[in-house]
Amino acid sequence: MNARALLYSFSPKPNIAPPDFSATKISADNPRPQTPFRFRVRIRNREQYCCFVRVSGGGGGNRRGGKVFADVKSEAYDISESVDKFDKGLSDVVSVKEDLEAESAAEVSWLQEFPKRWVIVVLCFSAFLLCNMDRVNMSIAILPMSAEYNWNPATVGLIQSSFFWGYLLTQIAGGIWADTVGGKQVLAFGVIWWSIATILTPVAAKIGLPFLLVVRAFMGIGEGVAMPAMNNILSKWIPVAERSRSLALVYSGMYLGSVTGLAFSPYLIHQFGWPSVFYSFGSLGTVWFAVWLSKAHSSPLEDPELRPAEKKLILASSISKEPVKAIPWKLILSKAPVWALIVSHFCHNWGTFILLTWMPTYYNQVLKFNLTESGLFCVLPWLTMAFSANLGGWIADTLVSKGFSVTRVRKIMQTIGFLGPAFFLTQLSHINSPAMAVLCMACSQGTDAFSQSGLYSNHQDIAPRYSGVLLGLSNTAGVLAGVFGTASTGYILQHGSWDDVFKVSVGLYLVGTVVWNLFSTGEKVID
Repeated sequence: MNARALLYSFSPKPNIAPPDFSATKISADNPRPQTPFRFRVRIRNREQYCCFVRVSGGGGGNRRGGKVFADVKSEAYDISESVDKFDKGLSDVVSVKEDLEAESAAEVSWLQEFPKRWVIVVLCFSAFLLCNMDRVNMSIAILPMSAEYNWNPATVGLIQSSFFWGYLLTQIAGGIWADTVGGKQVLAFGVIWWSIATILTPVAAKIGLPFLLVVRAFMGIGEGVAMPAMNNILSKWIPVAERSRSLALVYSGMYLGSVTGLAFSPYLIHQFGWPSVFYSFGSLGTVWFAVWLSKAHSSPLEDPELRPAEKKLILASSISKEPVKAIPWKLILSKAPVWALIVSHFCHNWGTFILLTWMPTYYNQVLKFNLTESGLFCVLPWLTMAFSANLGGWIADTLVSKGFSVTRVRKIMQTIGFLGPAFFLTQLSHINSPAMAVLCMACSQGTDAFSQSGLYSNHQDIAPRYSGVLLGLSNTAGVLAGVFGTASTGYILQHGSWDDVFKVSVGLYLVGTVVWNLFSTGEKVID
C-alpha cells in the first residue's frame, strides 16, 4: 500500500476524498501565516488500521510537535486494484496529453521553420505557372479558331505576335516600377491584368480581329511586368548561394505552365469548346492574387513575421536596401556585359518563342498529329525543360560553392543553353520518324533550359540594385525577337519550309554563343 492509498484508507470508504489539510490563507481573522502540514504514517497491522500521525508546522521560527492517534476500524478492503486502475488511467491521460502537445509543437515548428524566402519563391513559381498557361493556350486554341474564322497562316502569325506588342511596352517600365515601388505590387498588378485579358479573349474574337489583337496586346502588358518584378523581389530575398536554384525553380514554373496548358487545352476544347480554355485558365489568377496579397512582401525588411535568424541570413549577403530613386542609364548602357546580356537574350528568345508558339502547328502539319496528339507531344519538351532548369540550377550553385568563379559558371551554363538547341534543331531535317522528331525537340528544349543558370541569373550578378530594370532592358530585346521571330515564321512558311525556320534559329544561337563568351561576366559592374 502506498501513501496515496493510505490517505484514502482514513475515510469510511476508499472512494471518498481525504480532507484538505493545507495551510489556511492570511486574513484579518487569521493574520498568522502557516506552513503546510507534514505527515509521518505507520501501519500497525492489516486487519485494524492504527495510524500514528506526526504533525509538524509552525510560523515565526517556532516549531511545534505532537502526536495524533487514530484508530479506524473497518472491514477489510483491497484497494490495490483501484489504485492500479487509477495510476494506469492517469498515465494514459498524461501520455495522450504529451503526444498531442508534441504533435502540435511539431506542426507549429515545421510551419515556422519553413524559410519565408522559399515561400516567396514558390509563389513566384506559381505566378509563372499561370503566366505560361495563359500564354500557350492560344497556340492550341488557334487551330480550331483559325478554322472557324478562316484565318490564313499570315493572320495566325499576326495574332500570335500581337501578344508581344504589349509585352514589349512594359518590360523597361515594369523594371523601373518594380525597383522604385516594390515587386509585390507590380507582380500583383500583372497577374490580375493578364487574367482579365485572358477571360476576355473569346469575346474579342467573336467581335472581330482588331479587338482580338488589342486584347492579346493587353494580355502582353500584364505578363510584361512579371519578369522584372520577380527579379526585383528575388534579388532582395535570396542569398547569392541560392540564386541559381531559386531562379531555376521560378522559371521552371513557366515550363510546367506550358505543360499544363498544352495538356489540358485539347481536353477542354473537345469537351466544352475552345472558349472554355480562356475562361478556366484566366479565373485561376484571381485565386493567386488573393494569396499573394496576404503572404508576400517586397523585401525581408517589410515582413513583420520573418524570423530574426532568416532575416540575418538574407541581409548578410544582400545588396543595399536603399530605395532606387534614379536610374543611371548612361552608366548601365556603357558596360559591355550589359550589351552581352541584351544581344544574348535576343538570340536566345528567337528560338524559344518560335518553339513556344509554333510547336503545335509543326506537330500538326509536319508530323501529322491531330489536335490532341499535338498538345500531348508538346508537353514532353516542356517537361524536359522543367527538369533541366532545376538540374542546371543545382549544378551552377554547387560549382560556385566549390570555388568556381561566378563568371566561369555563367559562361558554361549559357554555352550549353545555346549550342545544345542549335545541335538538335539541325538534326530535325534528317529525321523521318515522328517519335525521333519529338525526342529531338525535347533534347533541344532541355538543353535550352540551362540558360536559366546563365543569362537569366546574370542580371542580379552584374547590377543587383537595378536587376529589375536590367532584366526589363534585356528582355525588351528578347521580346523583339519574339515579335519578329513569331511573325516572320508565318511569312517563311508561306514561301519556304520548316527547315528554313530552324536554320535562322541555329544561326542566332551561334552568334549568341560568341558574344556571351567574349563579353559576359559574373562580377558586379554597377553599384
